[in-house]
Amino acid sequence: MTETRVALVTGANRGIGFEIARQLARLGVLTVIGSRSLAAGKTAAEPLATEGLIAPVVALDVTNPESVRAAVAETMGLFGRIDILVNNAGVMLDGVEPVASADIVRGTFEVNVIGPMLLTQTVLPMMRDQGYGRIVNVSSGMGQLSEMGGGHPAYRMSKAALNALTRVSAADAGHAGIKVNSMCPGWVKTDMGGVDAPRTVEQGAETAVWLARLPEDGPTGGFFRDKKPIAW
Repeated sequence: MTETRVALVTGANRGIGFEIARQLARLGVLTVIGSRSLAAGKTAAEPLATEGLIAPVVALDVTNPESVRAAVAETMGLFGRIDILVNNAGVMLDGVEPVASADIVRGTFEVNVIGPMLLTQTVLPMMRDQGYGRIVNVSSGMGQLSEMGGGHPAYRMSKAALNALTRVSAADAGHAGIKVNSMCPGWVKTDMGGVDAPRTVEQGAETAVWLARLPEDGPTGGFFRDKKPIAW
């Protein structure tokens, strides 16, 4: 009999995060919607409820250590475990200009790097205790050093740092049952991606959902797009 898994998805009140939560819930995963705004999270959960999917909402500001601890504790209180963490919450605060202010860089790193780091550090001990864990970091091809371009410097640097966090966390996980990976959703039609993006949110979420449910012999410490490895 397959064990029911529990997932916490950050920034899951809209866009790719919401679609990841929906796809996981449809696959039978008990999925918790992490949302900075509790009201926005509850609104997002309504269409899931019409499908008969249970998706509790927890208030989660990834830039606030107390909020991170409280959200993890609330999820543990609901289900007694966290098997899957999807670090999806992210921002793009800068534009195509080649220079970003220090404030924009700090703000970007707080959400895109420090937040995932805090969450990973909080859930990893639990995952070690239970001998199972899947951590998925929603990164971007814009963070690839192998194909690094110009513009959006704060965003690009933050996603490169998130990829470094993936490698470090995978190495430090300390248990064969824990897998930590990064993924690139591609250019997706979301508030961040814009209407000209060629990919749907369903396509953008697919690889994250696959990584969240990797089998025992699945990869760790990798970077993926469309379920295939890509260069760092």
